Amino acid sequence: MSMRIDIITVLPELLKSPFEASILKRAIEKGLVEVHLHNLRDYASGNYKQVDDYQFGGGAGMVMMIEPIDKCISKLKAEREYDEVIYMTPDGNTLNQGMANELSLKKNLIILCGHYKGVDQRVRDMFVTREISVGDYVLSGGELAAAIVCDAVIRLLPGVLNDETSALTDTFQDNLLAAPVYTRPAEYKGMEVPKILLSGNTPEIEKWREQQSLERTQTRRPDLLM
Repeated sequence: MSMRIDIITVLPELLKSPFEASILKRAIEKGLVEVHLHNLRDYASGNYKQVDDYQFGGGAGMVMMIEPIDKCISKLKAEREYDEVIYMTPDGNTLNQGMANELSLKKNLIILCGHYKGVDQRVRDMFVTREISVGDYVLSGGELAAAIVCDAVIRLLPGVLNDETSALTDTFQDNLLAAPVYTRPAEYKGMEVPKILLSGNTPEIEKWREQQSLERTQTRRPDLLM
């Protein structure tokens, strides 16, 4: 069963490249995921295809209008059922590994990219089922944030990674930071790989990794252990 992600944006060209390279491209080519970009201006009225307007009550910044978004989401929903309608916004819940794991189990997702001062609140009230932020900062639009969500989710789909067990040992999967990793050469400019990793003793290696993971988390992200 493949996943389908529909992304609603005013800048579809900004989103094309992440899906034309690397793991995301391979996932699409394998038929494991479909990603469709929808230009919101295609659903706007008038000669200028306006998708934003001044906010009621005054104030700086434009607001994305409800009508084009309504038309786009309604059209998509008429074609299939969606598990989530996600709105990318700085005041949403911060993306984490647990959320990515949960979303990777879904079948159909809509991602709405915010812009300007955001969307008319009625969009959030009517359609949005989940609001996601990628951090406590503001981007010029939700496109790059949407690409981050897609990358975090798609790489978890069965068959995307060459070694599916790799994702199980990623940082944050068990609420810990990953242990340090090494590759050849075993010695470089006087710096040696820990001898335990060269021992071939798998149980002791795993014990070392668990200890290193815990120590690294305690030092760098003690909040994860609370």
